[in-house]
Amino acid sequence: MAAKPTIVLLPAWGVGHFMPMIEAGKRMLQCTSSSALSLTVLLMPAPTAQAESDIADHVRREEEQAGATDIRFLHLPSVPLPTDHTGVEEWISRIVQLHVPHIRAAVAGLACPVAALVLDIFFTPALDVSRDLALPAYVYFTSGAAMLALLLRAPSLQDEVEGEFELEGAVDVPGLPPLPPSFLPETLLDKKSPTYAWFLYTGRRYMEANGIIVNTAAELEPGVLAAIAEGRCTRGARAPTVYPIGPAISLITSPLAEQSQPHECVRWLDSQPPSSVMFLCFGSKGMLPPPQVHEIAHGLERSGHRFLLVLRGLPVDTTMGARDPTDANLAELLPEGFLDKTKGRGLVWPTRAPQKEILAHAAVGGFVTHCGWNSILESLWFGVPMLPWPLAADQHLNAFAVVHGMGAAVPLEMDRKRGNYVEAAQLERAVRSLMGGGGGGGEEAREKAMEMKRACRNAVEQSGSSHASLQRLSEELVRGAVLPKRGSTHTT
Repeated sequence: MAAKPTIVLLPAWGVGHFMPMIEAGKRMLQCTSSSALSLTVLLMPAPTAQAESDIADHVRREEEQAGATDIRFLHLPSVPLPTDHTGVEEWISRIVQLHVPHIRAAVAGLACPVAALVLDIFFTPALDVSRDLALPAYVYFTSGAAMLALLLRAPSLQDEVEGEFELEGAVDVPGLPPLPPSFLPETLLDKKSPTYAWFLYTGRRYMEANGIIVNTAAELEPGVLAAIAEGRCTRGARAPTVYPIGPAISLITSPLAEQSQPHECVRWLDSQPPSSVMFLCFGSKGMLPPPQVHEIAHGLERSGHRFLLVLRGLPVDTTMGARDPTDANLAELLPEGFLDKTKGRGLVWPTRAPQKEILAHAAVGGFVTHCGWNSILESLWFGVPMLPWPLAADQHLNAFAVVHGMGAAVPLEMDRKRGNYVEAAQLERAVRSLMGGGGGGGEEAREKAMEMKRACRNAVEQSGSSHASLQRLSEELVRGAVLPKRGSTHTT
């Protein structure tokens, strides 16, 4: 019998990229008849010990369930990491560029037909491999359609906008309301930076892909998806087919929640009234300096509302750009007496917390989030309205999309020129607005979040839009499976 064709996944090492891509790959297999495809995951060595440990734990969990999913993991050799980069886009792209020979060798060495090579968001140098081996290539886009529209639009914006983007005015991104430049990713605010050139490179090379798989649902971002499909983001040129297949979030219980007893945060929530708790969490890399933590504490205390605040400490080891947070020292971070003053109505948690389990809890009524796309999807999945506090990367654009595109959040004032600084009065006002008693659109955001919850869940049902998109993609992959062409070594 002929070997089963495989989808080759090339994910980034961050759990926020790795886990959604694996989840999407597993859903592709579920959409094919008679288990027509398998998954092969190429693992690049992670740049930090914490990231390596996180990925190893997830791989072990997947291998334990291998009987249910035809998935295997192949480890790539290490490469020297760039030390002179100017931003994450440049750093990641250059690492992938160094890995191209290893990726080519791994894919060319497979004994089975390859249905597609699926690349992470800034892994476009690996498109050389798909071209050289004559294989279909797809981008798995871990952010939303708004960010995809900006990436596709960026090369033409470079020609249309002379000089730097000013923080006043508006940028035209089709499918979105006029976009203030203050919501652009940091990379686009310095056109002289090499990482800006890599951002443009990524947007240009997306046009070479056979398709782009996006972790969103058609109902969440209809205007942006229509603009991409109509060529309005690419000067009329036909963009690759976009497959909105989300929300691709794993609903398997997290390791933090795999205990004989519920997690302490969940037990504390059990004693709180329904929809009464504001949950604040800033992602796996979210670390705030002590002066900002003091402002958060004062704002929460004055708001009068219940809260669950997850805090992390600053990294100890910053070699090779590592920014893995440590457990927080609450005595050093928080104002004196804060824990006593808020005892009973507030909990401050100093280490990792099971975010999905917390968002799923009936006591949670709002979410202060750094606006990583996975966190936004999880919040929408559980119908929790948001206060966006973006910190980096695509998060400012995501914040704009969730407030002005979806309406499922209340804006939070901040000073981006001061490192996204939020004063206590600004946080207090926003918490009151969202949780009730302060006006400002909280009730509307709550209704919209519940509407988005229904849309997310309907999309992934068998009759839903995301399931239909996955079905079309999976059928295309089965039809396009080919043996890799041997012997080519050309690179760009």
